[in-house]
Amino acid sequence: MRNTGSSTILCLSSYEKGQEFIREAKRQGWHVVFMTNEKMSGADWPRDCIDEFFVMPVLTVREHMINAVSYLARHNRIERIVALDEFDLEMAASLREHLRVRGMGETTTRYFRDKLAMRMRAQSRGVRVPEFSPIFNHDDLRSFMVRVPGPWVMKPRSSASAIGIRKITTAEEIWPIIESLGDQQSHYLLERFVPGEVFHVDSIVAERSVLFSLASKYGAPPMSISHEGGIFTSRTLPRKLREAKDLRKINREVIRGLGMVEGVTHAEFIRGREDGQLYFLEIAARVGGANIAEMVEAASGLNLWAEWARVELATEDDHYELPATRDVNSGIAITLARQEWPDLSGYVDEEIVWRMKRRHHAGLIVASTDEHRIEALLASYAERFHDDFHATLPVPENATN
Repeated sequence: MRNTGSSTILCLSSYEKGQEFIREAKRQGWHVVFMTNEKMSGADWPRDCIDEFFVMPVLTVREHMINAVSYLARHNRIERIVALDEFDLEMAASLREHLRVRGMGETTTRYFRDKLAMRMRAQSRGVRVPEFSPIFNHDDLRSFMVRVPGPWVMKPRSSASAIGIRKITTAEEIWPIIESLGDQQSHYLLERFVPGEVFHVDSIVAERSVLFSLASKYGAPPMSISHEGGIFTSRTLPRKLREAKDLRKINREVIRGLGMVEGVTHAEFIRGREDGQLYFLEIAARVGGANIAEMVEAASGLNLWAEWARVELATEDDHYELPATRDVNSGIAITLARQEWPDLSGYVDEEIVWRMKRRHHAGLIVASTDEHRIEALLASYAERFHDDFHATLPVPENATN
């Protein structure tokens, strides 16, 4: 379809997500060009809201992507480029740089993808982070392990979730792992393992200001769920709770320090069990995974995907304005299921506002003005899900398109 009139937004996604972003972009009157890889070409995309649909073998080859998008630009005035999935953020930044499209460039994007870059930047801005070391110079690494006793966690610098993370207890364990990584070892970092409760804060940012943020608490740390199995749960924290205010404050400091101008963020923090301090773990310039967006919507009334689109498409003459929000508590429970289509009909609590419809998964979201009711329901679902549905798979060593 030749488009020489309306403004065009190019959306990239290597995984199935962001449908509501696409719908909102179309509602805003933009010409929507969508690009995915062959693996996801048959996914449930909102094709009625997509003006041009393109498939690449993969979205990771920079030269191929620049050539393809530059060709599209001959007949489209591409004014926005957005990566709907975290693994496409750097490619989107590259394309923006090449086409000189507004939005985060490669340097700022690095702060939201590279765990080493974000830690160094946050630390330089006075944000507390667990002690860490890059894996460059082996003498420096040995000095770090003497100065910071184990256990540690070894993390890929650019993976998402708990993919590729390993917990290590002794120095003797580290060197064979590093040796096995070969030329890839510089793409990892070593960090002091901090036991404690893990939180996430999900935000909307416009014109460098955090206009909305919601603090939530994971049931068990995501790394523990990924590596040891269990039921994933999270619940929002009451807005007036001191802990929620502390989390929103450090979240603002991180976002400001890393240079976010506009968009959405999903940040994770941990409160150390030994010292009670909050530490920054990581942040991503995207909507949180594991259906956290639906949990946030149940609590606030805001769909983060749609609001992200509105932020991205705002102009100097038409600034983004945050809609009115509601203030209730919500929580989510999800498990990998041994049944292809788990039967959730036995779960009938009136607080249930969302039911997962995904093969080999079971999930519920609940909402209530009573925070204690949310806690009780999640505790109950964690036990029942384990008996009714729970299955496990090994965590992948890396992510592939």
